[in-house]
Formats: sequence, structure tokens, C-alpha cells
Amino acid sequence: MTNQQLIDKLNSQKALDQAQWVQLFATFTEADRHYAAALAREIADSVFGKRIYIRGLVEFSNYCKQDCYYCGIRCSNRNAQRYRLTKEDILSCCEEGAALGFRTFVLQSGEDKAYSNAALCDIVSTLKSRHPDCAVTLSLGELSEAEYRALFAAGADRYLLRHETADAAHYAHLHPANMRLESRLKCLQELKAIGFQTGCGMMIGSPYQTPACLAEDMRFLRDFEPHMVGVGPFLPHKDTPFKKEPAGSFETTLLVLSLVRIMLPQTLLPATTALGTVHPYGREEGILAGANVVMPNLSPTAVRRKYMLYDNKICTGDESAQCVNCLQQRLQKIGYEIVQARGDYGQSSEPAK
Repeated sequence: MTNQQLIDKLNSQKALDQAQWVQLFATFTEADRHYAAALAREIADSVFGKRIYIRGLVEFSNYCKQDCYYCGIRCSNRNAQRYRLTKEDILSCCEEGAALGFRTFVLQSGEDKAYSNAALCDIVSTLKSRHPDCAVTLSLGELSEAEYRALFAAGADRYLLRHETADAAHYAHLHPANMRLESRLKCLQELKAIGFQTGCGMMIGSPYQTPACLAEDMRFLRDFEPHMVGVGPFLPHKDTPFKKEPAGSFETTLLVLSLVRIMLPQTLLPATTALGTVHPYGREEGILAGANVVMPNLSPTAVRRKYMLYDNKICTGDESAQCVNCLQQRLQKIGYEIVQARGDYGQSSEPAK
């Protein structure tokens, strides 16, 4: 089969075998990528229309107990300027976001045990009481099932936990020995069983990644059927062991976005900040490749430059209103509009609020 025939097969059967995935990732051309993007965009438009959901990101702590080899906030990075936001800081960011039209807030941090589970539940429940029409997404790393259940009971709606890679040997190349892929996957299964709209995702072009690794990622996504998938290119950070590694391919990242959309038509798929960092029109290209979510930063500008998972992150100096206005204008130029809606999984026909 040609690569375009494989893309057609994926569209009709929603799956490929291992050898076919490997062929596609190892040999795709720009023509193949554009073919996939056109099909993915057609699918996204049929499900979501020309509507792009907006999520307000609050990065509330860059302390982390983990030491992932690719990450700028890894615990052994002594050059990181650490910070923590208070409950009122977090709520203030969300208050500003609500006034700007956000109906989903993403609270993200490193794995920082300075915040007890009770404190996190209190933040979530207070946020939900103040903004009952809004969704709360958490991205806090690996926790216990009991902690996940408590956060869900407090009112959290969604949880993002990128698996990074579904290949165990590759995972071991990216993380210290105390971190195991099986633990990450167990957390994802627990989150979905509890009732969270659950998101996973991977870095494209991370060190040691092969077409076979990407094939394993696609197999995992097909089996797990996440509600959200975060796909972005690997970008090196100067204070990590991978500082001299090349950035992941922009083109491969866009291809993966398109293939995920074709395989999982209803999934919520962001055009990530990393895409916008690696290419001046990266987020627009992500939308045109099948993405339907953007995530502007609501964190205080004073701390944004400190939450550096990779170098040269964009939009660290803009006020939140500037970020939203800029994105609105950029997306309008390619025929899309930002909508003020929660944008829950499976509710693609939800009217704008």
C-alpha cells in the first residue's frame, strides 16, 4: 500500500497494524502529510465546525519531585527559579480568565507535595463554586487513586497526564529508574474509570524515539480512546541531559496530529504552545492539521518565564487579554473562531455561551 492508501485505510477502519504504522512514519512525504491534514481538517470541521475551544492555563507551581531527563523543571535543575502560587493567586487568575470568556481552566504544576490533596480539593471546590458554568482540568502528575477520587469529588472535570511514550524501553530512556511506564498507564486507567475526561499525549522526536515507538503510541491511543490527546514536538532545555539534542520534527508532529484526528474523530486535540514555539505559525498549522483547542496562559506574567519545560517558550511576556486577542485574530485569518464554551468531550454541538 502507498502511504495515502494507508491514510484512507485508517479513515475507514480506524486502525493500522504495526508494520503499516512504521511504514507511514518512516517514509511519509510532504504530499502524504498534506493529504492527511486535509482529511483530518474535514473530519474536525464536520464534528466541531469552524469553532476552536479555548482553555485558560494556570501554571501554579514549578516545583517537582520527579527528575525527567527532558524537563526544565526537573528536581535536580538548580538553575530553575522556583515559585508557588497561593490559592488566592490561582483563583484570581481564573477570575480574570472568566471575564475574558474562558469556560475551562487548566491547573497545572510539577509534582509538588507542598500542596496537600486537601488543599488542592479546596482550590477546586472553591473555583467550581465561584464559576459553576466552567470546567476544571487538572494536570498534576501521578497521584494515588484515592487522591484522584477526592479531586473528582471536589468538582474537577478533566485530567491531563501525558504518557510521553507507550514504548517501555523508550520510556526508560527519558526517565530515571524510579519512574515506570506501567505506573503512568495505571494512573490513566484509574482516571478514566473514576469518570474524568482523561487526556494523555506524547512528545514527537524525543531522544531515542523511532517509527516503531510512534506506532506503539498510536496502538495505545486506539485501545485507550482518550478524551484528549496532547501532541507536541520535543524541545530541548539548556539545563537537562538532553540539552544538545535536536528538536522534534515540526512536520512529523503535524502528521501525528492529523492521524490522531482521523483515528479518533471526537477527541479534543490542542494546537500546543510547543508547536507555536518551534514555528511562527505553528498553532495555525496545528488547527489546519486537525486540532480544535488552544490553551492561552493565564498565569501571572511575573512567573511565566519560570515555568520553562523547554527553552524559548512563547507568550511569556504578554498579558492574558493580549494572548486571547492575538489568537482570535490569528485564527480568524485562517477561517476559525474562538468560542466561549466548556467544550466537553462528546458535546461538539454545544452552543457558545
